[in-house]
Amino acid sequence: MKLYNTLTRHIDEIKPHTPGQVKLYTCGLTVYNQPHIGNWIGYIYWDILVRTLKSESLKVERTQNITDVGHLVSDDDAGEDKLEVGAKREGLSAWDVAQKYIQIADTEAYELLGLIPPTHTVRATDCIAEQISFAEELEKKGFTYIIPQEGLYFDTSKLSDYGKLARLDIKGLQAGARVAINGKKNPTDFAIWKFSPEDVKRDMEWDSPWGIGFPGWHLECSVIARITLGDQIDIHTGGIDHIPVHHTNEIAQTEAVTGHAFAHYWLHNNHLKIDGGKMSKSVGNVYTLQDILERGYDIEAFKLFVMSKHYRTEGNFTWDILDAAQNRLKHWLQIAALRHQSLIDGSNTSEAAKIKADFYEAMQQCLGSDLDTPSALMTVENVLTGFEQNGSNVDSDSLAKILEVIEELLGITLAAKTPDIDTEQKKIIKEREQAREHKDWQKSDELRSYLANQGIGINDTPDGSIWHWL
Repeated sequence: MKLYNTLTRHIDEIKPHTPGQVKLYTCGLTVYNQPHIGNWIGYIYWDILVRTLKSESLKVERTQNITDVGHLVSDDDAGEDKLEVGAKREGLSAWDVAQKYIQIADTEAYELLGLIPPTHTVRATDCIAEQISFAEELEKKGFTYIIPQEGLYFDTSKLSDYGKLARLDIKGLQAGARVAINGKKNPTDFAIWKFSPEDVKRDMEWDSPWGIGFPGWHLECSVIARITLGDQIDIHTGGIDHIPVHHTNEIAQTEAVTGHAFAHYWLHNNHLKIDGGKMSKSVGNVYTLQDILERGYDIEAFKLFVMSKHYRTEGNFTWDILDAAQNRLKHWLQIAALRHQSLIDGSNTSEAAKIKADFYEAMQQCLGSDLDTPSALMTVENVLTGFEQNGSNVDSDSLAKILEVIEELLGITLAAKTPDIDTEQKKIIKEREQAREHKDWQKSDELRSYLANQGIGINDTPDGSIWHWL
């Protein structure tokens, strides 16, 4: 398998640190608000990454953090904690806001989107002691300093290769860039532990060797990765917005403590635009998965929309584009239903196994080439269209095997959404065919309407009537 590595700026072959095992870390949500569709883009791609790695017979151990403290509204360690902002907005405690959106995120990720759950999911607030210990290690090694009234800061000048992921021109940074906090030794220095404001009682704060406060946002990922996956991991994923600050700082603090390379491969997904522009509450284009459902779309149509572009390409969401994805899904479901009405007995299991193996290999080639999901969708389209052309002469066993591969590698469920119709409904279809043979068009139309009310559509072909779920 080959993936584009942000660290090397090349397509690199994946060679796990431990043969046969991949340790994968994914930056999780900051749980202060309802997730929008842009938040889920990366998770859909990383789900396919996991599925593809597993298809290569690799054991995947994956960790995903939950940021429920410390993520300030600005990446330069300024402003309010996003959880505190959420608490004020909703009239709840920061703890209650976090729990509310953790539950929502879990429902949307695993029930709606059908993503594979990570091996480890860890809240930042569940490892405060470990974060303090990590910060103490940094302090003992001379990588930190105190800014009064602000907190414990990491001295980026102590690392000769700071900024290597983003390839930052440290000397060329404009005056004031990434400073914000008075007292920084270097523009790129960042908070390890932030002090609570004087005369303010925060919902989330803890005692530490440096004073009462809370961990800096970047600290949690280094610590959670270390306590669940070890000092070195294979793959780290996230959005491109994390490259210049968050992931750069993760690398700095982790490698300062361990003395080893943190992650060998860094994968980043591009942003999603809405109608060609940015998401904005003032514009009213911040859409959620619930908005998609309320408009009558299938969530898997949204997944197909996401897969229709490469993860490193900037996406653009419009309802018209989602319509196209919904139509593609409907078309695939119509073809999937053919396995129930085949005139072939499906006894050629060896042929079905070969068809599955060939399709599986073709899909692996697409996804193993830097997660080329657009090519994978075209491969599915071509194979399913081939079955469609056979109509009721389709090999039902082979089609069933193809559907299994689609679900395994893309997480798109077609078989479960296209169960067989019952005996009575099949009888009505036969009656309708007989009415058509006798040119009783009125009865034929009445029976078609009756079936449509039960969610069954009919396509009349030279080989007979082909039904599908509406």
